[in-house]
Amino acid sequence: MARRLTLYILIGMVLGIVVGYAVRLAVPADSQAFEYWLRSFGTLATIFLNLIKMLVAPLILGTLVSGIAHMGDSSALGRIGTRAIAWFIIASLISISLGLIMVNLLQPGVGVDMTASAQAVGEVKKLDMFEFIEHVFPKNVIAAMAENNVLQILVFSLFAGVGLTALGEKGKPLVRGAEALAELMLQITGYVMRLAPLAVFGALAKVVAQYGLGILATYAELLIEFYISLVLLWALLLAAGAVFLRARIVQLIRYIREPLLIAFSTASSEAAMPKLFEQLDRFGVPRRISGFVLPLGYSFNLDGSMMYASFATIFIAQAYGIELSIGTQILILLTLMVSSKGIAAVPRASLVVITATLAMFDLPVEGVALVFAIDHFLDMGRTATNVVGNAVATSVITKWEGMLEHPDPAFTERPHAPAHTEHHGTRGLDIRDSDDAGEKKPAADNA
Repeated sequence: MARRLTLYILIGMVLGIVVGYAVRLAVPADSQAFEYWLRSFGTLATIFLNLIKMLVAPLILGTLVSGIAHMGDSSALGRIGTRAIAWFIIASLISISLGLIMVNLLQPGVGVDMTASAQAVGEVKKLDMFEFIEHVFPKNVIAAMAENNVLQILVFSLFAGVGLTALGEKGKPLVRGAEALAELMLQITGYVMRLAPLAVFGALAKVVAQYGLGILATYAELLIEFYISLVLLWALLLAAGAVFLRARIVQLIRYIREPLLIAFSTASSEAAMPKLFEQLDRFGVPRRISGFVLPLGYSFNLDGSMMYASFATIFIAQAYGIELSIGTQILILLTLMVSSKGIAAVPRASLVVITATLAMFDLPVEGVALVFAIDHFLDMGRTATNVVGNAVATSVITKWEGMLEHPDPAFTERPHAPAHTEHHGTRGLDIRDSDDAGEKKPAADNA
C-alpha cells in the first residue's frame, strides 16, 4: 500500500465523490439519517487530521533543533533565514499581484446573482499586528506544542538549537535525542499515511453530500477562472524554481505528488506537512534546511491563500458593482501583503483576511457569503498551491546554499516492528501448555 499510496488516494477521491453524491440523492437532507452519514464521513477525515496534528509539533521540534545544532554556524542560520524571507516576500507579491490581474481580466463577479444565501462565516478575529508579534514569542513551550502553534515552536527551537551548539559535547545527548524524535515522527507518519485514502474518501464524501455537485455548476465561472489563475501561479513558481533547480524541478513535482494530493483532497496544509518533510528528505534537502525553512514557509509563504485573498476581494467588489481605482487596488495589495502574514494559526485564515480587508476599504463585508458556499472547493486548490510554493522555496534555498544532495528513491522501506519471531509471539509471556498427566510445562524458552 505504501508503494501505491498515490493510486489509493485517487481511488479514495473518486469513491468519495460518487458515494457522497449517492447519499445526497438517496437520503432526505432534513433527516436524522442524513446527519448520521455526514458525521460518519467527517469522522474518517477527523481521525486522520487529528493523528497528523499529533505529529506536527514534535516533528518540527526534533527536526529543527537537531538541524540547527548540526549546522555549527549561527551566521549560516541568519543567511538562510534572510534568503527565505526574501523569497517569501517576492512570492507573496507575485501571488497577490497575479490574483488582482486575473480577476480584473476575467471579471468573474460581473453579473453574479446577489440572492445567494448568507451563511455564517463564524467569529472573525480582528487582525491586530501588535497582538500577532507578541503571540509569536512563547511563554510556555508545552502549551505551544499542545496548540500546534508553529511559529512559537519555531522560536523555541531556534533558541534550543543555537544553545546546544554552544554547549558542544555536553549537548550531544540532547541532539541525538532530537534526531531520534524526528525519525520516530517520520516512522509514525508512515503508519498514519495508510489512513490517508480513507480520510480523503470521508472528506470529499461529506462535502459532496452536504453541498451537492450542483453548487459547482452555480459557481462554475468563479471556480474555473480561479483554478486557471492557480495554474498560472504554479507555472510562475515552477519556472522560478527551474532557474535554480533546472531539470530537477520536474523530479521535485514527482516526489511531492502524495503530499500534494493529501493537501488538495483534505484542504489542509497541516495534513501534508509530515509527508512533505519525508519527501523533501528523499529529494535531497538536508533536515537542517527543511526543518527551518518549511515551518517558516507554512506561516509566511501561503502563495495560494494570498492569491485567493486578492481574487476574492475584487470578486466581491465586482458582484456589488463597485468600481475600484488602480490606486485603491494597489493599496489593497499592500494591505494583503501585511495582513496575510499575521493569520497563520487562525481558522479559515483566508476568509478572515478577506473580511478584514473588505471592512478596511468600506466594501460590503456580507459579500463573503458569496464565496463561503464554495469555500471548501476553492480551499482545495489554494492549499495544494501552498504546498507547491513551500516545496519549491525550500528546494531553491537549499540549492542556493549549495547543499542540495543527490536524491534517494521516491519510496524507501522504513524499519518494521518485529513480528512472527521464532518465539511465535510468546516471548516475555507466561504461557504454559498442559501435558497428558495434567502437569504444566513451558511452551517456549523465555530466557
